[in-house]
Amino acid sequence: MNGRVIAGRYELATLIGQGGMGQVWTAYDQRLDRRVAVKLLRPDRMHAATEAEDMRRRFVRECRVTAQVDHPGLVTVHDAGSDDDDLYLVMQYVEGADLADHFAEHDDPYPWQWTVSVAAQLCAVLAAVHAVPIVHRDLKPRNVMVKPDGTLTVLDLGVASVLDTDTTRLTHTGTPIGTPAYMAPEQAMGGAVGPYTDLYALGVLLHELLTGDVPFAGTTALGILHRHLYEAPAPVRRTRPEVPPALEALVLHLLAKDPQHRPGSVHEVYERLAPLLPARGLPAGPLDPTRPFLRPQAPWPDRAAAPPPAPPVQPPTPAKPDVAGAVDEVKQLLGEGRITQAVDLLGNILPAAAAEHGERSPVVRILRKQYAATLLDDGQYRRALPELRRLADERAAESGPADPQALQFRYDAAQCLEQLGEPAAALGEYRVLLPYYENGYVSGGDPARAFELRHRMAQLLLAMGDHGEAGRQSQALLHDVERMYGSYHPLVGEIRRGLDRQRQFGGPR
Repeated sequence: MNGRVIAGRYELATLIGQGGMGQVWTAYDQRLDRRVAVKLLRPDRMHAATEAEDMRRRFVRECRVTAQVDHPGLVTVHDAGSDDDDLYLVMQYVEGADLADHFAEHDDPYPWQWTVSVAAQLCAVLAAVHAVPIVHRDLKPRNVMVKPDGTLTVLDLGVASVLDTDTTRLTHTGTPIGTPAYMAPEQAMGGAVGPYTDLYALGVLLHELLTGDVPFAGTTALGILHRHLYEAPAPVRRTRPEVPPALEALVLHLLAKDPQHRPGSVHEVYERLAPLLPARGLPAGPLDPTRPFLRPQAPWPDRAAAPPPAPPVQPPTPAKPDVAGAVDEVKQLLGEGRITQAVDLLGNILPAAAAEHGERSPVVRILRKQYAATLLDDGQYRRALPELRRLADERAAESGPADPQALQFRYDAAQCLEQLGEPAAALGEYRVLLPYYENGYVSGGDPARAFELRHRMAQLLLAMGDHGEAGRQSQALLHDVERMYGSYHPLVGEIRRGLDRQRQFGGPR
């Protein structure tokens, strides 16, 4: 394949990596005369049409999600598309060494100042990733590059997903995505993941850089995951007494078994690292990760703590906006997969439509529903959440809280909360919604939606550390689903796999 030209432009040069998602090559961009990295979806992984389609969906999602994040600590996406039967993603080529190799070159663990510098840079990157929101799910030294100027670049958002319910189906078997040595307990158990999952992996990585070893090792993946669930990590000062107590305390906080007992965000972690960052001075040598802190970096301010942004300046409202034409254009854009443009067009036409037809007119309501649905489809959960809540409240005020459309809006809003890493709030919403679907308030009841809600609730309980209740609810759900659909229904298999994982790790605690 060496020498193959992709899309008439990218000449493949050297294979530098391969895995479940495909191959990664160095390549030359013939048009701009620069080196790039090209990821290809491997045809030999497509054993069946359904598998090929799932892989295609997953690859397209990787392209879209990665392109949403703009941060100097992440690879830049240049291009994406298809070439013959292959899908390709063109990215920035990153010079340097990955963190695992960089670490291995040192006979001893990192100086603790280096570890603090690595952690602070990773916090800045994760702040941008979590704001999308994305969970990386596989943060580890092999996925971090140390560039010649000491700055870090995080690689491989390919196993990350926009946090949605497709994740389990996209893994085919329901097996958790990630690397066992760095996998958080809730991820190992098959529970809902969130930013707190990456915080745990960050704790593992810091423990390794400070001591030379991951906190939980073993000869089998099952053994490693069992230790993550039930063993306490050794404090790093036992082997490195020169490590500041505050840094040891932070590592132990990150490695808490219960996600609710970890730091609240990467912003909080960065603030605790800031007093430990190296003072201004000369770097120790090439690829020194303290070098960037000669000019300190930090993540963008937390949106929750920052003042609300100024409202965007709207373009002049036309005297007679072509609402019908805009709706047709939105349909065309969505049909072509140009979701970002559809979102922008809907956002721009809504004020004009409201001015012409009235805020509560059928036209405006249809546009608002389309706007919320498109934001949801594009993974823009922060923007979708208030729109969905508004739609739910308006519909419930007119037609009652049991109205199917009002409930659907509330369900979609709960999905947003889950994707935004707010498991307790999402669980509360699901609990409110469940009786409407179980007790026949919605068109005689909706068992499929009720089962789906109960499954999500069990996974959220796992994410919140309540393994016992999650196991009991999953067992009851398995009984009810089997009784209604039989033993071979896909949901039965998914629940069984989750329960098997819990039993492998010692059952409910």
